[in-house]
Amino acid sequence: MTVVDSTPDAPAAPTAPQQSLGTAAARNLTTTTKSAPQMQEITSRWLLRMLPWVETQGGTYRVNRRLRHTLGDGRIEFVQEGSTVRVIPLELAELALLKGFDDLDALTALAGRCVQHDFTAGETLVERGAPADRLYMIAHGRVSQWGEGPYGEKAEVAVLADGGHFAENALLDPDARHGHTVTAHTAGTLLTLSRSDFAAVRDTVPGLRAHVARFVSAAGKRQNKHGEAEIALSAGHVGEVDLPRTFVDYELRPREYELSVAQTVLAVHTRVSDLFNGPMDQTKEQLRLTIESLRERQEHELVNNREFGLLHNADFAQRLQTHSGPPTPDDMDELLCRRRGTKLFLAHPRTIAAIGRGFSAHGLCPEPVVIDGEPHPAWRGVPILPCDKIPISDEQTSSIIAMRTGEENQGVVGLRQTGLPDELEPGLNVRFMGIDGQAVVSYLVSTYYSAAVLVPDALGVMENVHIGRGRA
Repeated sequence: MTVVDSTPDAPAAPTAPQQSLGTAAARNLTTTTKSAPQMQEITSRWLLRMLPWVETQGGTYRVNRRLRHTLGDGRIEFVQEGSTVRVIPLELAELALLKGFDDLDALTALAGRCVQHDFTAGETLVERGAPADRLYMIAHGRVSQWGEGPYGEKAEVAVLADGGHFAENALLDPDARHGHTVTAHTAGTLLTLSRSDFAAVRDTVPGLRAHVARFVSAAGKRQNKHGEAEIALSAGHVGEVDLPRTFVDYELRPREYELSVAQTVLAVHTRVSDLFNGPMDQTKEQLRLTIESLRERQEHELVNNREFGLLHNADFAQRLQTHSGPPTPDDMDELLCRRRGTKLFLAHPRTIAAIGRGFSAHGLCPEPVVIDGEPHPAWRGVPILPCDKIPISDEQTSSIIAMRTGEENQGVVGLRQTGLPDELEPGLNVRFMGIDGQAVVSYLVSTYYSAAVLVPDALGVMENVHIGRGRA
C-alpha cells in the first residue's frame, strides 16, 4: 500500500546575501600556486647513474681483446610443431665445434638426424662415468649436472635450461665419458645427435670435414682457463735456463660498438609560448619532460637492445639458472663469484622483493649499502639496485644482472659523445628546426649512447628467476 504524505512542503530557507567576493571570481584576478608538470614515467634510472661513461669520438668504440680459441658455446634454438620439436639448422653453428660453419645444406642434414626425447621430472638422463656417444640439446626444461665432492658426497655443478647442451666432445672423441650425472628438475624435451650420425654427414661433406680439422688444430693450441691464447712464461727456475719466447696475440676482428640514438621532434605552438609563458616557461617544461622520457628510453635500450643491451650481451658462460626457481642466497653467491670486483646487482623491484623473501627464509638480514645518501639492499656488500626495465615474463620470471664497471677494471662501460652542436646535457642536444606555416616551432631532441662489455666475465645474468610467492 502506498502512503501519501499530505503535509504541505515547508518553505525553503531564504539564501543569505553574498557578503564578500567569491573564490571563483577572485581567481580571475590572481594566479594559483602550482607545481611544475609531473610525469609518472620518471624512475631513479640507477643504470645510467652507475655506469662510467666513456667519451666515444667518431661514434664508434672498438673493444680489443686477446685472441680466444674457444669459439661458440652459445645457445641453440628450436621450432615446435605440435608435440614435435626440431632444431633450427643454422642454430647448430652455436656449438663450439661448428662455430663459423655456414653450409646450410650440411647443417640441415645434421639437424635432420637429431632425435627427440621427452623426459620427466626426476629422471636421470645420463650417469657419470658412462660412455658418451651423443650430443644432448635441451629444447625445453631444466636439468642439473651432478659431480662428486672432495669427500665423496654428491655435489651440484651446474643447472642447464632451454637452449643449453652437454656432451659435445662425444661427437669427436670415441673414448669420451660423461663427467657428470644429469638429472631433470622439470619435465621437458631434448634432442640428441649421435657420433655415428655426425660422422656420416661429415664424411660426405668436404667443407665440414675441413672445418672440423681446423677446429681440432685450434683446440690443440695451448690456452689459459679463459680460452685465451697462452702467454709462455717460466718461473721457479734456477741458473741460466733458456727462457720461452712469447707474444700476446689479439683478436683479428674485434667487436665495434656504434653509438645508437633515441630521437623525437618536439612541437610547440608560438601562441602558447607567447601568451602562456608565465610563471613557467612552457618550452622549457616541454623540453624537460621530453628529455626525461628519452632518458627512460635510453636505459630501456641499454638493458634490452638486441645489439648492445646487457641482457643480450652477457657471455653464455656467464648466464646462470637458479637452483630451485626463487632466488636464494646460494644463487646470489653463484652469480657473485663469477667475477672479481662486482660493483652492483640490477633487478626489477619485484625481483628485489623476492630476493628479500629468500634472505628472510634463511634467517638473513644483510646490512644495506648507502649510495648518494639512500640505503639499498645488498648482498655481501654489493648493492642491489632497482631497474624496472628488466622484463618480467608471463610465467612470473625475471633476471638479475651483476656487473663490474669501468675501463680500468675491464668492466662494463657506457658510451656517449659530448660536445655536440646545441648540446643541452652530456650526449644530448636540442636543435631548432624552424617554424612551419601553422606557426608551430619544432625542436629535434636527440641522445646518443651505447654500452660495451670489455671482457666476458664483467657481466653476468641469473635467468628464469621465479618472483612469485609460490615455487616455480
